Amino acid sequence: MAKLYFYYAAMNAGKSTVLLQSSHNYRERGMQTLLFTPSIDTRYQQGTICSRIGLSEQAYAFDAADDLFAITFDLQTNGYHNYACILIDEAQFLTRAQVHQLTEITDNLAIPVLTYGLRTDFRGELFPGSQFLLAWADELVELKTICHCGRKAIMNMRINAQGEAVVEGEQVFIGGNESYVATCRLHYKRREAGV
Repeated sequence: MAKLYFYYAAMNAGKSTVLLQSSHNYRERGMQTLLFTPSIDTRYQQGTICSRIGLSEQAYAFDAADDLFAITFDLQTNGYHNYACILIDEAQFLTRAQVHQLTEITDNLAIPVLTYGLRTDFRGELFPGSQFLLAWADELVELKTICHCGRKAIMNMRINAQGEAVVEGEQVFIGGNESYVATCRLHYKRREAGV
């Protein structure tokens, strides 16, 4: 039986690296994978999943209005692909409807779906995609990273150019190490980025 998986973590835990390794493992055994990445992620070339350690792979760039079930069904039936697995990067940017569509892929097309993303934003609040993945996924897997103090990091602190914590702003602000740092809850509450 196919399942919907949600691999979640704070920033810099290697989510994209694990996704790319999973895709490689399938392809190495002669199986096809379909990769999705949100078009809102503008850090790299659109339609490319990149890890901080230099791995990258082309992916289907999707918008909030896209129907991931319909895209997968069309590519599988009309494109004559036989996907062994669907992998989704930056899954926190999925909509509620898209998470439901992923359940349709697993339940009706019998294709496992592996999603990777942040659980919470810089304010400690759930992203919509993460909220519904936490509620509807068959399997939840936490990938771990560490705070500057050595404890497990579970929070994403947004920082300004001076390395100071930013506590207000829009939920979505695309950035990397220059804009975010993973911290433990204690240092998040103290607003100590450690940079």
